[in-house]
Amino acid sequence: MSANLSRLAEFVPYQMSVTTNAVSDLIAGEYRARYGLKIPEWRVMAVLGDAGAKTQRELVQGTRMDKVAVNRACKVLEERGLVGRSPNACDGRSHHLELTRAGHKMHAEIMPHALEMERRLLASLDPAERRQFAQLLARIGASAVELEKGKTK
Repeated sequence: MSANLSRLAEFVPYQMSVTTNAVSDLIAGEYRARYGLKIPEWRVMAVLGDAGAKTQRELVQGTRMDKVAVNRACKVLEERGLVGRSPNACDGRSHHLELTRAGHKMHAEIMPHALEMERRLLASLDPAERRQFAQLLARIGASAVELEKGKTK
């Protein structure tokens, strides 16, 4: 059994998942305690803060979360007055979601904390390693997208 575990521990997708969960848990605790936000809610806010108004479908694509999680997050954010909804002139079935004034204010408060958390997480890497790490993550992400596209053909 330990041989199987050692193989799993060496399996890069597993390592990435475990690392992602550890980082998400760390961040979730901070955002929940300070801002009353769960990770899906913060991800939606982060995308809207960066990119402006988006439909729920675009948020699903931008966050890589399932549509139920995005829908729940949007409802919570709307109820809290952090996100507003307006009709999509291009598609009568969907709406654009965007940060409200209160949402922009909270986003501006959270970003310095998020950047500090990133700094602390990456502190063990020198600047060249951080750049390389970001480049490698981007390449792996692009490969995953390409493989996913190939799967649907």
